[in-house]
Amino acid sequence: MAHSDPSASKPVDVGLSEEFAVPSHVEEVKNLMAEFAEHHGSAGRRVVLITSGGTKVPLESRTVRFLDNFSSGRRGASSAEYFLDSGYAVIFLHRHRSLYPYTRLYTGVNLLDILRLETGKEDKSQILVDQNELPNIAKVLKRYQAVKAAGLLLPVEFNTLSEYLHLLKAAAQALSSIGSKAMFYLAAAVSDFYIPAYEMPEHKIQSSNGPLQISMKMVPKMLSPLVKDWAPKAFVISFKLETDPSILLERARRALETYNHQAVVANVLDTRRGYVVVVTKDTQQELVLTDEEVQKEHVL
Repeated sequence: MAHSDPSASKPVDVGLSEEFAVPSHVEEVKNLMAEFAEHHGSAGRRVVLITSGGTKVPLESRTVRFLDNFSSGRRGASSAEYFLDSGYAVIFLHRHRSLYPYTRLYTGVNLLDILRLETGKEDKSQILVDQNELPNIAKVLKRYQAVKAAGLLLPVEFNTLSEYLHLLKAAAQALSSIGSKAMFYLAAAVSDFYIPAYEMPEHKIQSSNGPLQISMKMVPKMLSPLVKDWAPKAFVISFKLETDPSILLERARRALETYNHQAVVANVLDTRRGYVVVVTKDTQQELVLTDEEVQKEHVL
């Protein structure tokens, strides 16, 4: 049984490097993001960092077991496409193997079932694609190639909670140089609880030891330093998912009051693909998709 320890929460800058292992590539990625932001910012283009997918929380140092959530990255991947179509440059901070812009449309398709090998003269062969199995593939491929050629999409992968936290901080600091041209669209499903590295067993937890009890700490809230210190001029959108509709708006408004950012996209688990409420300090607006629109892969 998991138990949270609210008293264990501490300021992000104090505890982040102490309790979450720093990825070896974080400085390299930070430099790439800074160059990307400065390049597009100097060209007058807005840059949005989109976080997408869930975070993995290891239970052992040599990880066999971990805690996860159901997030597929659908909303983040589809939102990246909309931002690109609207003239933004996009840094896509996404979970390894989560859905990806453009290719998300063909999730579940068995690649080998839609390819056909044709052998011509002199044993020269070509691979043909059954476009009936990939609706609008020519249009989607053309758009993706245009985005790639223009250098408008910078993908950055994370896997664990630790990687996500450090990379988000690095991204915020990298985008601070472009001020109000930066936006943060924090759609990733981030764990609220974790086990500090120094408290994790090194090896696989043995079931022969009997029932397992886990004590977990609260994950530090990244919104506060992001808004106040790391990128104070940026436009920040966070997401709030609840299972109880009666507390949704109150929780969204409390987040705005606590972190002083610009907007919360609030949604309920059961209707998350077709209904959201966008809450700002002064307004709230409901957005609704029909069942047909949801089936066509439109995502709020």
